[in-house]
Amino acid sequence: MSLLETWRETAYSQNTDKNVLKRFWEDYFLKEKSIYEKLLVNPEEAVSGTVKELAEKYGVTVMEMTGFLDGIDESLKTPNPINEMEEDTVVSLDFDNEKLYKNMVDAKADWLYNLPAWDAIFDADKKHALYLEAKKMNTIVKGKKIGRNEPCPCGSGKKYKNCCGR
Repeated sequence: MSLLETWRETAYSQNTDKNVLKRFWEDYFLKEKSIYEKLLVNPEEAVSGTVKELAEKYGVTVMEMTGFLDGIDESLKTPNPINEMEEDTVVSLDFDNEKLYKNMVDAKADWLYNLPAWDAIFDADKKHALYLEAKKMNTIVKGKKIGRNEPCPCGSGKKYKNCCGR
């Protein structure tokens, strides 16, 4: 079983007691926040190393680093091979600042997108614009509803109710 499969089985287990799982996530989120605080001090530095080396560097277990890599993967400039990842797999934490911020907003991770380190990267207006952009990403806009007696949009010339509206 790969590291990612083991992580997901542990983190999203349906068999684990809810209180145990809640404590697990609370502990993980504190460690995740600590890693981001360190990464955001120098956001242009492309940190890389093996999964095990990065876990040691940031003071977390290999499993916690796997969870972190799973979470940050969509924000990276070049995605890591997280599905086949083992302890000795070389990975990169070279993230896109804007993508990372928007993904944190999308994940509703206010403890991450409100980190003080973001103030040195983006000004207040830019953070607000990225916040709004992230909120709009998952907004579904429905088109105008076609009335049953209106001409059918397929171009047949018939009323909608007698054509595609059946």
